[in-house]
Amino acid sequence: MLAMLATAMFVALVLLFGTMARRLLGIRFSRFRAVVAGLLALTIGGPLVNAIAGPSYERDPGVMLLLLVLATACAVLVAMIFLVLAEAFVPSGSMPRVMDWLPALRRRIARTSRYTRLSAIAVRHGLGPYLRGRGDAAPASTGGRQRLARSLRAALDEGGVTFVKLGQVLSTRQDLLAPEFVEELSGLQDRATPVPWEQIEGVLTAELGRPVGEVFAEFDHEPLAAASIAQVHVARLRTGEEVIVKVQRPGIRTTVERDLDIVTRLGRSLERSTRWGRSLGVAELTEGFAEALREELDFRIETANMASVVAAARVRTDASVLYPIPHERLSGERVLVMDRLPGRSLRRASSMIDESGWDRAELGKSLLHCVLRQIMFDGIFHADPHPGNVMVTEEGRIALLDFGSVGRLDGLTRDSLAQLLLGLNTGDASTVADALLAVVERPDDVDEQRLERALGQFMARHLSAGMTPSAQMFVDLFGIVSHHGLAVPPQLAAVARALGTLEGTLQVLDPRFDLVAEARSFGEETLAAQGTAGSLKETAKSELLAMMPMLRRLPRRLDRISDSLEQGRLSVNVRLFADERDRRFATGLVHQVLLTLLGITSGLIAVMLLGLRGGPQVIEGELSMYAVFGYCMLVIASVLVLRVLVTIFRTDRGPEQARRR
Repeated sequence: MLAMLATAMFVALVLLFGTMARRLLGIRFSRFRAVVAGLLALTIGGPLVNAIAGPSYERDPGVMLLLLVLATACAVLVAMIFLVLAEAFVPSGSMPRVMDWLPALRRRIARTSRYTRLSAIAVRHGLGPYLRGRGDAAPASTGGRQRLARSLRAALDEGGVTFVKLGQVLSTRQDLLAPEFVEELSGLQDRATPVPWEQIEGVLTAELGRPVGEVFAEFDHEPLAAASIAQVHVARLRTGEEVIVKVQRPGIRTTVERDLDIVTRLGRSLERSTRWGRSLGVAELTEGFAEALREELDFRIETANMASVVAAARVRTDASVLYPIPHERLSGERVLVMDRLPGRSLRRASSMIDESGWDRAELGKSLLHCVLRQIMFDGIFHADPHPGNVMVTEEGRIALLDFGSVGRLDGLTRDSLAQLLLGLNTGDASTVADALLAVVERPDDVDEQRLERALGQFMARHLSAGMTPSAQMFVDLFGIVSHHGLAVPPQLAAVARALGTLEGTLQVLDPRFDLVAEARSFGEETLAAQGTAGSLKETAKSELLAMMPMLRRLPRRLDRISDSLEQGRLSVNVRLFADERDRRFATGLVHQVLLTLLGITSGLIAVMLLGLRGGPQVIEGELSMYAVFGYCMLVIASVLVLRVLVTIFRTDRGPEQARRR
């Protein structure tokens, strides 16, 4: 019984010391830290109480109580000092919670094992120096860059699905990588061995919530195509409609998430430790890639993308290109059901096109105009129109498939992009420069005159009379952007990726197809349509309607201003700290200054009191009243200083810490 009572008292004292330390510091700490602080205070405080109050047990009870309070305050100070030092050296959120230690340890072991395997792959292909920061630049010679590009491609291919996807994304960044790397990485293929039907059936049953036979009248167990993330099957609904069912590979999310964690950590490490990593912005690049790939793992996003593209086409009454209609009721996170369009993918449609006598140039024109309309007007576009995602139907029309990767452009970016294309079409370097600076992330010291001259030379080389434009112009344009220190935003890079992929697709459809010339023709037709009297009238009408509320209020406001000027009552009110965040910052700063001043003042008073001799004696010959007051003021000064220190060490790093964890 006594043992249980002693244990209960011990636990209560630990919690009391920990809670007092947290409350005095005025900041929330984890329960684990509070308990450790309480244990430390009790461990050190016990001997401290005996040392200070022990000799007074046989003396005056009031003196004993005073010394006990002083010893307890010192014990609480020990707990506070521990919390402040812990916050300084191990900030809150930088370590997993105690309950998460075991799962975190398992994840760390799995990540370390995978990282070791990936490092072995990189070293085997000669990429070790670039990971360690010793290889800070690509070889100067073309042959050296080609060899390095081949090694990088082989390493990424061996790394698995996530790294193959990363290589495919890098192959679209002509603004970042040399042409040798872009060409080599473009050859990475997303392929995989089909998953057995039993596993696919399990995924379908889990997502549909019922057996496959209750939803589909027929289901082909052999996949139509198999990729690293999903595979595609043909099925027939009980209503008789033939559909395509895209099913995610079992367990692929766990594999991808583990690899994405490694990719983002590696990106941050390379940006910190290597010059080439900082110059390419590897951390931002890998984080953007991880976000995009996570979206691709959720088929609900692809379903929404498909619905958005179809809705935009309907608004424009554009029926030149077909899209599969998703069955949202049957689709979920890992399953996507859509109508099957009869036809063949562009890779296998050559004989069908020739036998039917369809005009390849017209088919290419329909595809190009469709993608350009999506980019320029809809704001959502197919970001990966490679030949496998383009179909020629049995009616001789183009269809777009697979909307897992789409790009989105806001209105301002679309307007700037239109100005950019207008400037390229008219050969106006200043218009191109202004439009380019409006859409890229520009440094403060950019030389606009040099940029205009470089763009003028670029247009003279690629767009002057008698020249045949080619996709190389995009490479040169991105070279100018990179040379002047301009950072291409991801959405604009997605446009370049889509157009670059589209050019290859159009070459498969019609080797003589001139993408640049057709794009210029599309731009001229669009500008002509926008320049008609009806279009200008509609534009003016919409702008006027937007300005009407302001125009209606303008006369009254001008009248008030002129009246105030006439009577000498015109004044300007400036509201300082109108933003709540500014007020909180200023208040916190004032509090810290006041606490610092009070802490310094209390410390000085404590030193002065402890230095005084004589005065009333609390314990004859051992402790004076001045010393007691001095110790109390020293405790107060310590509490105030610790409060200031803990607010300095406790920075607003919560979200970042949580993300890294």
